[in-house]
Amino acid sequence: MALQLGVKAPDFQAMTTEGPLNFYQWAGDNWVILFSHPKDFTPVCTTELGYLAGMKSEFEKRHCKIIGLSVDSIDDHKRWSADIAETQGHMLNFPLIADLDRKVANLYGMIHPMANDTLTVRSVFIMDPAKVIRLMITYPASTGRDFNEILRVLDSLQLTAKYQVATPVNWRQGDDVIIVPSLDDKAAKAKFPEGWKTVKPYLRLVHQPGRKAA
Repeated sequence: MALQLGVKAPDFQAMTTEGPLNFYQWAGDNWVILFSHPKDFTPVCTTELGYLAGMKSEFEKRHCKIIGLSVDSIDDHKRWSADIAETQGHMLNFPLIADLDRKVANLYGMIHPMANDTLTVRSVFIMDPAKVIRLMITYPASTGRDFNEILRVLDSLQLTAKYQVATPVNWRQGDDVIIVPSLDDKAAKAKFPEGWKTVKPYLRLVHQPGRKAA
């Protein structure tokens, strides 16, 4: 069965640029972003991995680990990392899985035969500390990902998990958020004693919780 939101992510063992890895053990109690790229020594992937290496500290602030995957070898990964550093200005600083037998790619449905029957598409999975899948995005090989958007989604997911709020269209850090409909007014008063703005009974806006005032 295809993976869906809300199910537990499959565990696996793999060889990476940082050595052998057991996914669950490596993840620990962190959030995790697992993403695939189609092939080493390709232009779009080179820009993606370099950019992500440069913003790794932003994910670390959010207790989120990053791990990549392609069906190329460890030797290719390591040789390619020199190109990434040279052209993008950032050394590879997170593990890349060498999925030569496509075991992990098939486990996570990263190969789409109508697009390419051997290479992975640009899949993104975000898992919470319980290893539950909270986000899945699939990009075609020709489109580079916006990792700032993926960071924004991670912020939204973490707010929902902690405070029972949702984020409205185009939300950014510091914007008002929405009290989820499953939280009635009585429960909301206990959780948000400073109050909220009711636009409609189902649309209640509140200042982003847990954020210090400027």
